[in-house]
Amino acid sequence: MKDQEASQRRKRSGGRAGHAERRGTSAIEQMPWTLPVNRDRPTEPLGPEGVQAVHNAAMTILEDIGIEMLNPEALAIFARSTGCTVNGTNVRMGRDLVMEMVALCPSSFTITPRNPERQITIGGGHILFGNVSSPPNYWDMEIGKKVSGTREQCANLLRLTQYFNCIHFAGGYPVEPVDIHPSVRHLDVLFDKLTLTDKAAHAYSLGRERVEDVMEMVRIAGGLSHEEFEASPRMYTNINSTSPLKHDYPMLDGWMRCAARGQVCIVTPFTLAGAMAPVTMAGAVALSLAEALSAIVLAQLVRPGTPCVIGTFTSNVDMKSGAPAFGTPEYMRATQITGQMARFYDLPMRSSGVCAANVPDGQAMWETEHSLWAAIQSGTHMVYHAAGWLEGGLIASPEKFVMDCEVLQQLIRYMDPQLWDTSDASLAVDAIREVGHNGHYFGTQHTQDRYTTAFYQPFLSDWKNYEAWEAGGAIWTPERAHQVYKNILGEFTPPPMDPAIREELEAFVIRRKAEGGAPTDF
Repeated sequence: MKDQEASQRRKRSGGRAGHAERRGTSAIEQMPWTLPVNRDRPTEPLGPEGVQAVHNAAMTILEDIGIEMLNPEALAIFARSTGCTVNGTNVRMGRDLVMEMVALCPSSFTITPRNPERQITIGGGHILFGNVSSPPNYWDMEIGKKVSGTREQCANLLRLTQYFNCIHFAGGYPVEPVDIHPSVRHLDVLFDKLTLTDKAAHAYSLGRERVEDVMEMVRIAGGLSHEEFEASPRMYTNINSTSPLKHDYPMLDGWMRCAARGQVCIVTPFTLAGAMAPVTMAGAVALSLAEALSAIVLAQLVRPGTPCVIGTFTSNVDMKSGAPAFGTPEYMRATQITGQMARFYDLPMRSSGVCAANVPDGQAMWETEHSLWAAIQSGTHMVYHAAGWLEGGLIASPEKFVMDCEVLQQLIRYMDPQLWDTSDASLAVDAIREVGHNGHYFGTQHTQDRYTTAFYQPFLSDWKNYEAWEAGGAIWTPERAHQVYKNILGEFTPPPMDPAIREELEAFVIRRKAEGGAPTDF
């Protein structure tokens, strides 16, 4: 009864931030909040026999080679399951079990954050974009060099995450705030995330304390009872396998805890062809699938019907240096192939908007756009790191974040059904008859009725000619992006939160800090 009363009290909150489109009308004019739907046919490099060949390779890996599961609880769960053989830490599983468990996963589901107006749908035709997550370093034009991340920088990137309507979910730490001790870092960053944003939040699966703390903070922020929290997805986690063919202890621990409470579980093997995976794309994808499917089987054994997403991070290394490369032709094809396999398994898919460039320059943008186009072509549903990523994930940059959001808006506009409307009004035969052979369309009623919404209007791109651009100060794109970033910070208003909920969150953080937070080695 007390739990229900507390839930009702929390629900009377202003945490429903709503008004998703009120911001963004001063620093920039941006597109409204929308969940874009990708109606294009996916690019499918493989024929049916190729899909079957990759599937058979993944199943052979699971059946004959196995996956190292470095978590005793996970091993015990597998050992109790018919269709699995456990030998030490090695788990082999038959394809019949794998396909039975994968079939339990919903092909589409929602995540409802503290503001229900920010609910997102994962699956179907939707493609959604998230912020950069987890770089240890930060770069902006004011500092002019790579530095370790701080809480202030992390919070500013969270402000961008909230501000831009083309960002649909809030990933992990947009930059790692190394000025906060690791034992309590998750508490401070999640408090900032839940108060500065009202979008779907992520929990790192790095041991019991961190993931349990985040789930409790998301529950409190949503004004939910424990039963309401577990009844439908309110947040998500992502784990990476330790390629080749291994899942580590803390990630499996967090994975199982999220699955047990019905929260979204995303598994993304970090397979770099030529290093942790075969040098061929088909072999790298097959290995990646085996690693991912093994975790999905575990989630279904913990709680049948757990919403799972299969992720791809298959790229290649620079064979001259061993450094990861992103946005390459190989990355694009691997993403497209993984998309085919995700559809084969009827699973939602995650990919990323990534690059290897070190600063927000031309290389950064063409590599990121290649990655984003691969996401569209593959039928991806969640795009991680879609804004702000540099140096293969080692740097977060606000200028890059702003530049990427310009691209994301253009891609969202590209998916707007208005652009292929073939109604009589869009075919415009009457207007064509009116103008005839010698006129123009500027003054026609057809144009006058539509000119404000007919074409995409950029907030960052500069369409002036060279002389006008030069007269305006000859400002290059990253410099314009820096000014937009500063303008956004100057006008940013956090989404509303009921004072009682904020007080409850603060009290939880204070208590968990007093208890020591999460254990660390130092």
